[in-house]
Amino acid sequence: MSSFLASMFPLLRRTAAAQTLVVRNYATPKAGGALGGSKKKKLGKLGPVVEKKVIPVETDANRLVNYVCGSNILKQGEDIKLKPDSEYPAWLWSMHVGPPLTLEQMDPETKAYWRKLRRMALQRNNKLAKLKKF
Repeated sequence: MSSFLASMFPLLRRTAAAQTLVVRNYATPKAGGALGGSKKKKLGKLGPVVEKKVIPVETDANRLVNYVCGSNILKQGEDIKLKPDSEYPAWLWSMHVGPPLTLEQMDPETKAYWRKLRRMALQRNNKLAKLKKF
């Protein structure tokens, strides 16, 4: 048995050396900056700081009245042109767009009422659970 171990020892040494080489060369940084780029950039806590682009604000009154400004995100094409009110569905004009309704303003027969009630109860229970000491 000892002759078997003696014959395996050089093989084990070679594999251990190969493993250390793989580990040593695994995470080497690329040359030319932190992320491999050639330009030097300011580095923040989480990497290079991205400069914000200033988007021009539309001031043309005619364009603001007739188009949905900012709806075209592509380089080509134009913004969506507004249509007359008669071409839009009726439910669009009956939608609630103000601040969220309170529980007293909602109808108890609707699903939205019970969802809101459940959500409020969960939030209340979570607040109470935070106040408990271990």
